[in-house]
Amino acid sequence: MRPGRARVPEITASGQTWLVPAGSNLLDSLNGVGLRVPYSCRSGRCHACLVRCVRGDVLDAQPDALADSLREQGWRLACQCRVVDDLDVQLFDPSRDGLPAQVQALDWPSPTVLRLRLLPERPLRYAAGQHLVLWNDQGIARPYSLASLPGEESWLEFHLDCRQPGAFSDRARQLHPGDSLRLGELRGGALHYDPDWQERPLWLLAAGTGLAPLWGVLREALRQHHQGPIRLIHLAHDAGEHYLAEALRELAAQHANLQVELLVATEPAAALADLRLVSRQTIALLCGSPASVEAFARRLYLLGVPRNQVLADIFLPHA
Repeated sequence: MRPGRARVPEITASGQTWLVPAGSNLLDSLNGVGLRVPYSCRSGRCHACLVRCVRGDVLDAQPDALADSLREQGWRLACQCRVVDDLDVQLFDPSRDGLPAQVQALDWPSPTVLRLRLLPERPLRYAAGQHLVLWNDQGIARPYSLASLPGEESWLEFHLDCRQPGAFSDRARQLHPGDSLRLGELRGGALHYDPDWQERPLWLLAAGTGLAPLWGVLREALRQHHQGPIRLIHLAHDAGEHYLAEALRELAAQHANLQVELLVATEPAAALADLRLVSRQTIALLCGSPASVEAFARRLYLLGVPRNQVLADIFLPHA
């Protein structure tokens, strides 16, 4: 190597060793040689591209995206890392690193939503609003929000949007009770219930299967005897896609402080035009596609809800 010339980093993974330009994206470098590291968002949100650096380190754009315990073990999100040194990388192996889970039940609460319930090999501690990476038998990984209520339901519940073809959802259609999946990292998103909100108005605004985590958050709030008014709005493409309509109406009948609104609209902004604010103390939790969350957030901004009282989780389409 000539004096002063930048050193070219070397990556070793799955029995292969190759050189990459300094500053190369780690996910692209691994997939570029055919290692098929899964990913969904490329923004550090989904955690499907988890890999372990067993020798060397990387330039990490989001060092706080993983728990300290995982980082100390060398785990990194490949999509957020730049290669600046020689690396020995261990890919996430669901058969070794994942938690086994068995399919307990599947059903279709609407023509396009698959409700999947899994029983993990050992109990999993989680909070309403969190999500998990699911791995199928083909090595395809996708993040899904938990819809189950921790501490009260032995299963883990997920709502899969099957309106469009997808590598994971297409395979999920073929699952049967007793089949096995693997669970990856448990991830805490922005959505949660804080007991300090007890007396404040709580708005839960969901589009499509963005209802899944808010279904868990809603029941957590009710379990903790939330005193303020709760307003849940579910936006769907058509009336048949209000897949939890009956369960939501039953909860509203049991809790005088819960108001449920089921809206149908192809344009979210139009459906929200009549939304009015009662109190600037309102806490709002939003979940759905980027367009729907943006429409929710814009309407709340115009109504005067402070931005620090608006928490959102966006379901990004598979990259």
